Amino acid sequence: MSQTGGLLLVLDGNSLLHRAYHASDGSPEPSPALRGLIGFLARAAAQLRPDAVLVGFDCPHESARRADHPGYKAHRPEKPAELTRQLTIAPELLRAAGVGTVVPRSYEADDVLASSAAAARASGWRSVLMTSDRDAFALIDDATSVLRIRNGGFDRSVLVDQEALPALYGVHPWQYTDFAALRGDPSDNLPGVRRFGARTAARLLAAFGSVDAAWQADHSVVREAVGDLAATSFREPASREIVERNRRLMRMRRDLPVPAPETARLPLDYLVIRRALREHGINLGPSLWALTGGDAPVEALLEAPPEPLPAWANTLKPRVLHGSMSGRRDPTPGQTALF
Repeated sequence: MSQTGGLLLVLDGNSLLHRAYHASDGSPEPSPALRGLIGFLARAAAQLRPDAVLVGFDCPHESARRADHPGYKAHRPEKPAELTRQLTIAPELLRAAGVGTVVPRSYEADDVLASSAAAARASGWRSVLMTSDRDAFALIDDATSVLRIRNGGFDRSVLVDQEALPALYGVHPWQYTDFAALRGDPSDNLPGVRRFGARTAARLLAAFGSVDAAWQADHSVVREAVGDLAATSFREPASREIVERNRRLMRMRRDLPVPAPETARLPLDYLVIRRALREHGINLGPSLWALTGGDAPVEALLEAPPEPLPAWANTLKPRVLHGSMSGRRDPTPGQTALF
């Protein structure tokens, strides 16, 4: 499909605000996690120069996945009161600032990313999905990449496209949900199949393409691919139930109503976003330039040493993404270990 539109940047508001909150421990600011979230948005906009931005959040009141499987995320401790306060404020703040914001009933920020990427692709746009959640790797295609935020913040982020993912995990994006279902996701309280870690899951999918194809194969062929113990575990009825449950819960909705990319275009109004931020004690100005249609502050360039760029930044030029989404065709040295 020809991609003739612009670039849509979509943020996972929950995952990024959580990261900002834990990175701001001890900060005297009134809303440091909110400031961190805006900082993520501003820095990504400065590096990627998107034409439009959207932010998604989890529904705070109900969960379709938890209704399906009560154990989903049930092990997580209650959020600190201050984090909950800032999570509650965040969608309202972003809307007041003019940023397109989606909080879907019963669903999560992941589903907003998936639906926004699908809407962008249908409109001939490209998209970059910014999150700390690996589940988004299943959404990568020739028009969609993932900017994954890891420990160390924005400077340690990596931009992953459909050619980089196999080098990192040994699977293609269309196989990633099967890969994750086999391996499991402890953060969501979803155990995987016994004896299947990342390497064994990747070997199975390299041999058969999908879990369904492996189920149809002879036991001897599966044993050849992953070994006797893993093959025996894979054939157990309980393992099939685990994979089917995990795939069902890990699949993201791609059909939720989300704003069309054209309606989420930049620039934002500088005075509007400044006023919205100041109401919550957040004082940002020059760093918002890429969101408000300005130029990089000359004063900052002259007076301060340049900040180190993320590893992927040198592969990009303003408003140009090389190749499918990134100029990089090989992972950054050491990148595999960091995932």
